[in-house]
Amino acid sequence: MTRVAVIGNAGGGKSTLCRKLSAALGIELFVIDYIQWRPGWVPTPQDEVRRAHDQILARERWIVDGWGPFDTIEARFAAADTIILVDHPLHVHYWWAIKRQAASLVREQPGIAPGCPLPPVTWRMLKLIWHVHKHMRPRLLSLVERYRVGRQVLHLRSPRELRGFVRQHAHGI
Repeated sequence: MTRVAVIGNAGGGKSTLCRKLSAALGIELFVIDYIQWRPGWVPTPQDEVRRAHDQILARERWIVDGWGPFDTIEARFAAADTIILVDHPLHVHYWWAIKRQAASLVREQPGIAPGCPLPPVTWRMLKLIWHVHKHMRPRLLSLVERYRVGRQVLHLRSPRELRGFVRQHAHGI
């Protein structure tokens, strides 16, 4: 596990998983939201996102957390030796995302692009969770299957599986 792509719907625990895995394996973590969003939720131009993404993939070791444009996901999966899909039931993604939104009222949340406060985008995020689940998840599942050969693919379907993976691979950090 030296080139790890982690993806899944919002509110699934990807960022926490990635931070723990990064610490346990000593591999630098790159968060796609840090690349694709500027302060105030201003989108970074797509050519800049792709250029930064390509620079990450050129490295020998990396953990990449998040989505980005679909062509960058495909490139990431092609370059990865491990793909981790966090794919809980929809209600878990909603519940965990809402808890994170509430916690953001008190303290800054890790894994969120700098200068991008969560409360103003709560409704947009809730609609995005539905959109990802209903429309993008089938495409993502198909893409994961396409890249299964020659890679370790972990499809974590519940909080229990996520915790078990963290215990096994991140040594309970």
